[in-house]
Amino acid sequence: MGNYLNPGNSGFTVIRNSTYVDKSGLIGLINRTIDTTEKLTCISRPRRFGKSFAAQMLCAYYDRSCDSSKLFADLEIARRPEFADAYGKHLNQYDVIYLDLTAVIGAVGDLADLVPFVIRNITKELLEAYPQVEQAEAFYDTLANVVSATGTKFIMIIDEWDAPIREAKNEEQIQRKYLEFLRSLFKNSSITARVFAAVYMTGILPIQKDGSQLAISDFQEFTMVKPRQFGSYVGFTEREVQKLCLQNRCSFDQMKRWYDGYTFCDAESVYNPNSVIKAISYRDFSSYWTETSAAQGLMDYISLDFDGLSKTVAELLGGIEVAVDPNGFANDLVSFQSRDEVLTLLIHLGYLSYHEETETVRIPNEEIRLEFARCVRKVQREETMRRVRESDQLIYDTVHGNAEAVAAQIEKIHQEEKALLFYNNEQALRSVIKLAYFSYKDYYLKFEELPSGDGYADLVYVPKKSSVMPALVIELKWNRSAQGAIDQIRARNYPKALEGYGGQILLVGIGYDPNAGDGKRKHSCVIEKAEV
Repeated sequence: MGNYLNPGNSGFTVIRNSTYVDKSGLIGLINRTIDTTEKLTCISRPRRFGKSFAAQMLCAYYDRSCDSSKLFADLEIARRPEFADAYGKHLNQYDVIYLDLTAVIGAVGDLADLVPFVIRNITKELLEAYPQVEQAEAFYDTLANVVSATGTKFIMIIDEWDAPIREAKNEEQIQRKYLEFLRSLFKNSSITARVFAAVYMTGILPIQKDGSQLAISDFQEFTMVKPRQFGSYVGFTEREVQKLCLQNRCSFDQMKRWYDGYTFCDAESVYNPNSVIKAISYRDFSSYWTETSAAQGLMDYISLDFDGLSKTVAELLGGIEVAVDPNGFANDLVSFQSRDEVLTLLIHLGYLSYHEETETVRIPNEEIRLEFARCVRKVQREETMRRVRESDQLIYDTVHGNAEAVAAQIEKIHQEEKALLFYNNEQALRSVIKLAYFSYKDYYLKFEELPSGDGYADLVYVPKKSSVMPALVIELKWNRSAQGAIDQIRARNYPKALEGYGGQILLVGIGYDPNAGDGKRKHSCVIEKAEV
């Protein structure tokens, strides 16, 4: 076993000895591509979403230098009928070349030496394993010589394939040399089919769309925008998380609120796996993923000077889904031309969840919302700072019963939202309210359509444990008075949703009169204390 050639199964053994969720069905999908025109697979997903675990699993399965039958015998890949025939055929049958490019970058030091370092070290291990093979001038010809000598093609697994692109984001020459290396292996008509049975690459960014001769365009790509059949392997599915919570006596409702929120066509609910495992291990629901280096760039991205970006961030923090076109993204960290391209990068980084059917994004869960809330207060753009100040003031006016000021601020937000031409129902009014209260995250947890008494409360803001704020039960009425909203809250006993809360509860009625004119304000507000 080597560092790059046939690394063995020790990595996957450690994974199996830990809390493990069976994702071996991924192998079945890769097996279907072996020696086909779809043999080149690139899967991109965020940090801490199990990319390295999947790579270690694939190494253990394909590596001919070890026997991994006991590691897989009880897993999905061995049990599911549609995978069974190929399972034994490919188990431990290939020479595996494994590249963890984050580790390689750490070993190299100077990124300019990356490609020579990789070629030198893989070649060294190949010649040690197969001394009868002659080293060729070109690296890919040496690979071809090994295949000729052994009669067995390679499976190549590249973890963090885009690490050189990200690390050298402003160094075009280094990126070019690296992409030339990949192209020499995977877009080489005389070599690729002869040398590789299959290739699996994983990283954060999709393959660059530079449109040049350097493009490695033959890969089948599966991204956070379109994971297709790999959707259930991006993270943990809801069924898997329910099982983990049951086994470990953890609150599933809490787990869902903190780490759920990614939605794909064949996997309606996908959770951040790293955070789920840590919450179980530590017996504590907290922000784990955003404590990694993944969080460091968020403020830079939401600070970019694109029209509408500040408002979009406020909408997202308020819980509003935002339309986005992800098709223009250049798949790098520097070539931003629009708000949509920034939002698309945040999808790939895991900060936003994309819904393909509606072509909208949202902040997926509590963990990410906390990071957005932290960062937005550090953004030094005047528009962003103004929105934060106004939202904070609105919350202050609400809890201090200043109904006139609340109505005036909501009126102002409505006037600014010229895109809301459909402002003719309570759903549209709710969007404006959520945007107005977008900085709630510092003090509250937000619930919409909360079952209570004889109906559903429109919006309920429940104070965090560390907050001294009162709870807010907000009822919205379009074409009716704010007092009518308050009357409905009382008549239907909406405060019952907070039974056992024990703190002060404010009832907030907000009405909108579309027929008001002659200088009259269209929005009205009434704030009363609940009788507890």
